[in-house]
Amino acid sequence: MVKLIVLSLGEGNLSKGFASVTAQLWDESDIYPMKFIGRLAAAPQLAELYRRWRLLYLALYQRLDFELRLEIETADVTNVSEIELSDLCQQLFDQLNHWLNSEPFHSIDQSLRTQLAPSDQVRFIIETNDPLLRHLPWHLWQLFEDYPKAEMALSTSSYQRPNRLPINRNSSQVKILAILGNSQAIDVEKDRVALEQLASDAEIEFLVEPTLEELNEYLWQGWDILFYAGHSSSDDFGSEKGLLQLNQTDRLTLEQLRYALKRAIAQGLKLAIFNSCDGLGLAQSLADLHIPQVIVMREPVPDEVAQTFLRHFLAAFAGGQPLYVSVREARERLQGLEDNYPCATWLPMICQNPAESPPSWQSLRGQVDEAGSSHLQPQPQPPQILPTTATPSQPKKQRRQRIFSRIRMVCLVSVLATSLVVGVRSLGVLQPFELRAFDQLMQLRPAEPPDNRLLIVTIDDADVQYQEQRGMQRKGSLSDQAFAQLLQKLEPHQPRIIASDIYHEFEFEPSLAAYLEQRENIISVCRMGQADDEQILPPPDMPAERLGFTNSVLDPDNVIRRHLLGMASDSYCPTNQSLSLRAATAYLEQLKVLPLQFTEAGVLQVGGFSFPKLEFNTGGYQLSTAEANGYQTLLNYRSAAFTQIPLRQILDGSLGNSQLAELVKDRIILIGVTIDNVDSHPTPYRSGLIQAEMPGVVIQAHMISQIISAVLDQRSPLWWLPQGLEVVWIGFWAGIGGMLVWRWRSPFQKYSLSRTTNMATFKLGLSVCLSLVILHGVCFMFLLWGGWLPLVPAALALIISSGGVATQIRRLR
Repeated sequence: MVKLIVLSLGEGNLSKGFASVTAQLWDESDIYPMKFIGRLAAAPQLAELYRRWRLLYLALYQRLDFELRLEIETADVTNVSEIELSDLCQQLFDQLNHWLNSEPFHSIDQSLRTQLAPSDQVRFIIETNDPLLRHLPWHLWQLFEDYPKAEMALSTSSYQRPNRLPINRNSSQVKILAILGNSQAIDVEKDRVALEQLASDAEIEFLVEPTLEELNEYLWQGWDILFYAGHSSSDDFGSEKGLLQLNQTDRLTLEQLRYALKRAIAQGLKLAIFNSCDGLGLAQSLADLHIPQVIVMREPVPDEVAQTFLRHFLAAFAGGQPLYVSVREARERLQGLEDNYPCATWLPMICQNPAESPPSWQSLRGQVDEAGSSHLQPQPQPPQILPTTATPSQPKKQRRQRIFSRIRMVCLVSVLATSLVVGVRSLGVLQPFELRAFDQLMQLRPAEPPDNRLLIVTIDDADVQYQEQRGMQRKGSLSDQAFAQLLQKLEPHQPRIIASDIYHEFEFEPSLAAYLEQRENIISVCRMGQADDEQILPPPDMPAERLGFTNSVLDPDNVIRRHLLGMASDSYCPTNQSLSLRAATAYLEQLKVLPLQFTEAGVLQVGGFSFPKLEFNTGGYQLSTAEANGYQTLLNYRSAAFTQIPLRQILDGSLGNSQLAELVKDRIILIGVTIDNVDSHPTPYRSGLIQAEMPGVVIQAHMISQIISAVLDQRSPLWWLPQGLEVVWIGFWAGIGGMLVWRWRSPFQKYSLSRTTNMATFKLGLSVCLSLVILHGVCFMFLLWGGWLPLVPAALALIISSGGVATQIRRLR
């Protein structure tokens, strides 16, 4: 059943309320209406919500650079997203229904529902002259959701039938005047294609960017439908004056066509379709001329939305559907575009003269009268709207093109961000930050079991005094007498290697020299003259195969992070192996492990286990050639302390034989100084199990432990990515940053559960922060497996890329 409802809001506004609201209901079986009376309370918050919504709607469409059929000036809001707009949509929905469900109006709502069935075709006309009320999204009223064949229209409070001239209709075709106005930055040709599908049942005259004189001349002829596609606007929210852009130079109001339009209406113009932006002002102007029906877009409309609506409306209307049903169907089919075009279903609306009945396609062809009674001549089948080959795929194609365009933009910004970061990194600017981040990750590592294969015999100030008190003559921190006694205490318990990290440039006492000559498991040290290092000779007559150098490499912040395994010998220090490498390989040889060797690629292998060589631009390092001399690798400090015994406790017998045997047997014994401010160096550790300033002998213990743990325990030394893969890694995170911005720009549902202002910005910031946390976590996990991944460059690339994409999207207008 077909029913008509006219809701008259009377005098009032949203600030003061509406004291007298009437609703009249007609059905097709009775010419007399039912009437219901109520009132509506004031709802100033609804007016404010709509104004905020419209401001964000305009700003969003500018920011996303959609092709609008309107030239709009820069909005007052620049930081806006679909999610923020969605939040306002939900608030409008809630507030509108709360207002219409309020007690003063509830009786009207319930009375109407008792007279309606879900299958009824309902034309629902809202009478008001208030421009703000005409802009409200009345279609969000829950009543329209409950009655799927109901559609609303707007009307002015006063109206009348137009004066008609007698017309002799001698054609069964619908006469359409189609004006294709200024098409700058939009594609009105697709509107033309949609109209041309009616060619079998319509006589269409196309005017392409006409002048005022040309349009005026054509309007004086008789037309059934007036169609316009192009740019339009309503110049002022209060005055509601519509403006058309006929061409790229001429703008006019409908008042300039007043006489021509009155003539067209008098000659039978039934329907005007303005497939252009912000059409309520145009509808208001035509209402003053008593035109029967107008279809407009109530807000700025994207090109694709206008084209899609027109195609679906013509298919339904020319296919025999009533006008109101056709508009609702075409409007609701726009929901498929709302992921890309927020609020598309809000835009199309009917403006109705209640004194006139809406035409059908058949009545426009002269086959039935306005009341719907059939003429005597047979009715041919309604025309079928056959889409062109390209038309159905156009929305999908345009969406794909837009998506590909965004992806290209994200990729381009990500590549530029990656190139910038890699370029800055190659200059060494990021090296301090990368090394500090490396230290921080090292400190986070969990504790490891101690390496019980090493024992450190320490010599501190108390040990030096101990030797002096017993009359031991010394030239350094360890006298020959104390050294001899120490060896005599240790040897019975069968240590595998004894390595002395104490310089001894002078000859040993004869008895000690003879003892050392017979012991192949005792290693001494020397220092090469390099950079600022002081040259120190080895003990006289000590063979080269029992020597190791103690040179170390310091980073610019004086922290020891690198492990120097070998370098070319010189005349002062005739060995090419470090103390740590010499002691570790000597220990492993006793265990029958494969000896030290180099692969064809020049990679050092100990026991078949490779130790990667650190080049001048490895990992976060950007070193000079001199700084990268010798065979260096990263030092994988052990997150545990080594067993240490002061020299005096061994010499004075404080430890029993069983205790000493347990500590010494089959171990590497390191002898070194732990006096404060003597041979101490900063390490990556700032707190925790290992002290920040570490004695050189303890660092040597870490170096020896790194080698033997890698060979015997498969404890991985630190490794890094090749330079090319590091660039890929940095680029990957730059892409993540760009995609995050695109992700929070793109998704849009009709309503959002979020109700927080600036929620989109908050979620984007939260996502970027979460990504940085994930990046940090991934780098830490890889460090647990021995991998040093670029953390700082990747984080910097992510931030630069996300900021660049956000800026680019904002500027693409």
